[in-house]
Amino acid sequence: MKLWTGGYTARSDGNATGIGVLLAGDPDDGSAGGQLAFAGDAVVTDGSPSWVSIHPALEVVYAAMEDAGTVRAFQRTGESSFAPLGGPVEAGSAVCHVAVAPDGGSLVASCWNDGRVVRMRLDAAGMPSAPVIAAAAVDPYGPDAAPSDLLGAVDLRPRADTRGAGEFSGAADLADAARALRAAAGAEFAHLIPEHEVPVSGEEDSDEPALEDAASRVSRAHQAIFLPDDLVATTDMGLDLVRFWRATADGLRAVQQVALPRGSGPRHMVWHPSGHLYVVAELSCEVFALAAEASGAWRIVTAAVLGAQTLAGDTAAELSMSRDGAFLYAGVRGSNTISTLRVRGAGDALSPVALVDAEVDWPRHHLVVRDTILIAGQHSDDVVSLTLDQRTGVPSRVRHRIDVPSPTCLAAAR
Repeated sequence: MKLWTGGYTARSDGNATGIGVLLAGDPDDGSAGGQLAFAGDAVVTDGSPSWVSIHPALEVVYAAMEDAGTVRAFQRTGESSFAPLGGPVEAGSAVCHVAVAPDGGSLVASCWNDGRVVRMRLDAAGMPSAPVIAAAAVDPYGPDAAPSDLLGAVDLRPRADTRGAGEFSGAADLADAARALRAAAGAEFAHLIPEHEVPVSGEEDSDEPALEDAASRVSRAHQAIFLPDDLVATTDMGLDLVRFWRATADGLRAVQQVALPRGSGPRHMVWHPSGHLYVVAELSCEVFALAAEASGAWRIVTAAVLGAQTLAGDTAAELSMSRDGAFLYAGVRGSNTISTLRVRGAGDALSPVALVDAEVDWPRHHLVVRDTILIAGQHSDDVVSLTLDQRTGVPSRVRHRIDVPSPTCLAAAR
């Protein structure tokens, strides 16, 4: 199997020099369990292609040039080589993700540093142009938010969960729930619901830590995903939002947003055949399941922690799914582990199964291919392949390991 690797170059304090070529066994294999080999660069870049996406029909790849704030397209010129297709297109500061529409007519770029969500048209050759910046996110916990913005934000975790980093206080949960209930009750009955406000810093008789100042919360878009029925979902890690859009001739039209618990930090998503959208939260190290009601409105239906053994300071990274949709896999940086969660019921129940060693330092990204999980170690400059137990879903022994410079993304070649 052949894969393209994104990475950090010297401009981002990394060791990569462009988009790399990774082989897992024979290039034409449909599995990834074979011997790993790094075949150098498919194209040398003058910046950091930290995320790589592939056009669904053309021999074109797109790179989020994170350090330059641009999106670049590259046309395939050989079995393992690319050349630039047009010039860079401005997206925004620290663009970190690019998603290509299933019809190949557009892409959406997400920018971490300024929170921009940018849609670009793709012409018949796959060249991007005409960037349109979508409406900026508004903090659902800020002074300019509408009360309805918090309807999806109630913390669903059992109170037995006592993680350090990303932990939410009981007072914060009650305050969020109260605000949501008052909004749902309407003006006539809202006064019947107690305030349950969170004490501010400096108040006496409070052992709870104060929540961060609203001024310190900034928008940080991190991923876009194309859903059925022409919907697009995006995450905003800084403002704890999942936003839903529809593409128009003028860009993206906002449809709805769902607020996750304050400080959770939604990062990446995966779409499940059951119709659920699973979201991994970078800061609180948990997975939320979102579902659409009959009205089309999205809401949180359940949440699960990535494992009781995650450590204070851990941050979640990528989220992926087994081929049959029975398991989810989340990378955890810091403790450098991979969390396995089982999908139960109609997709509306998640339960942690195991937290195992990722066998790399800083598992920035991973890819599941049949019975194998490939894990990119950004800080250890390597990629490993681990066998997945088909019964339990848990990664087990290391099959192979290969040196790859500062890998941040793995994309299977078509």
